[in-house]
Amino acid sequence: MGLELVIFIASILFGIFLYWRESNGNGVYRFLNKIFNSKELQMSPDNPKGFVYKQAFIPRLIFIVTSVLLIGLVLQFLTPVEVFTNYFVLSGFASFATGTLIGTYLANFVLKSTKVIEEQSESFEGKFDSVVEKGKDFIEDFKNRDNKAVQEAKEEIKTEPEPDPDKKSARERLKDKGLL
Repeated sequence: MGLELVIFIASILFGIFLYWRESNGNGVYRFLNKIFNSKELQMSPDNPKGFVYKQAFIPRLIFIVTSVLLIGLVLQFLTPVEVFTNYFVLSGFASFATGTLIGTYLANFVLKSTKVIEEQSESFEGKFDSVVEKGKDFIEDFKNRDNKAVQEAKEEIKTEPEPDPDKKSARERLKDKGLL
């Protein structure tokens, strides 16, 4: 189980490398496309599609599994390793195919998010600057609002009439009624 886990992690890294390498150039895919397709069916020169790059799930899965099976056949007949009769080697190849497929999708996610971040980096700076300016304005308004409230309170205190000394307090009125 430990070796299988190592193979799985290594295959994820291999899938990332495979996807990244094919995103930079798809010469082999173009070459095979020219060999197998007629002139009308060949891909356009600006099409970046490859074996795993910008492919749907099924063609990507077929390419990876076929590649792993071809490697297994070469190892089966050219080396003393018996791939298709030994459970552990077969399990390792299945882990390799699964990990490679997962690695290609992980690389797809990383490359797409990197492109989005690069495209949005300038607008992030502008948004950040506008947020800072709005924050400064908000703080300034908040300070002015507090000053206005304090000034209004001072004016209200100044404009309140002085209590009449002849007027009885509430306590005295209650005493007069006999309630206190």
